[in-house]
Amino acid sequence: MIRAAFGRVRRFLELIRFSHTIFALPFALLSAVLAWRTVVFRWRDLVGILLCMVFARSASMAFNRIADRQIDAQNPRTAARHLPAGLLSLRVVVIFTAACAAGFVASTLLFLPNRLPLLLSVPVLAFLCGYSYAKRWTALAHYWLGAALMLAPIAAWIALAGDIAWPPVLLGLAVFFWVGGFDIIYACQDVDFDRSHRLSSVPARFGVPRALRIAALSHFLTVVCLVGLWWSAQLGPLFLTSVIAVGLLLAYEHWLVRPDDLTRINVAFFNVNAVISLGLFVVGLLDIWIARW
Repeated sequence: MIRAAFGRVRRFLELIRFSHTIFALPFALLSAVLAWRTVVFRWRDLVGILLCMVFARSASMAFNRIADRQIDAQNPRTAARHLPAGLLSLRVVVIFTAACAAGFVASTLLFLPNRLPLLLSVPVLAFLCGYSYAKRWTALAHYWLGAALMLAPIAAWIALAGDIAWPPVLLGLAVFFWVGGFDIIYACQDVDFDRSHRLSSVPARFGVPRALRIAALSHFLTVVCLVGLWWSAQLGPLFLTSVIAVGLLLAYEHWLVRPDDLTRINVAFFNVNAVISLGLFVVGLLDIWIARW
């Protein structure tokens, strides 16, 4: 019985690709650390950020699997996912999605007396889930996903400070262009399938070579926004060094993936981007800690 329970939990974690939470969570935490330079730190707020991130992402990812289950069943690359493969039932995933959505809304109560997180919770959740249908009508779906993850640092700042400022906006824009760029790269492996099923994507519309150039431009703008964050948040040389390192890692990512060789997309997608998100957070934390001493 215990083994069966752990097996089901593992399937749910695989369903939502829980390990990919690493892409957005460090940016939310970095924004929180920046906000805590001027607002009082509370453990309750930290717990609230962690719970909101986990529940919001889990709800939107599970909803995406529900919305895309028929498309996934037709795509050889995704046919083994949990719903098309029958590893989880539609009813169970719907219940899981609703529970995560409710958990997200409930978690915003931890930020009271600031009511903005609670008031914005449903619109934010609707926007996150709306991404699942974007590729049915617009090639800019990659940037819808970028905007969804962009909300993480902005929402964390609003939850703590109750207002908006340039540091979370610039950090959010960096996430927007970063995610949009690597999602374009990831979509290159489905270009033929997307065209044959009339799904919209930058690679399907413009071809893989031009798509990779658009992704490169997007990643250049990522670095520009990070430099803007360094300037507006008055961070130190350590953080600026990490921004330069991010630029080099993004260049390496584009070296890995070429129009005539898409075999290393997964390395570029997960390994390099995980280093970028975690690295920026760790270095940003160290930079702020050194400045305080």
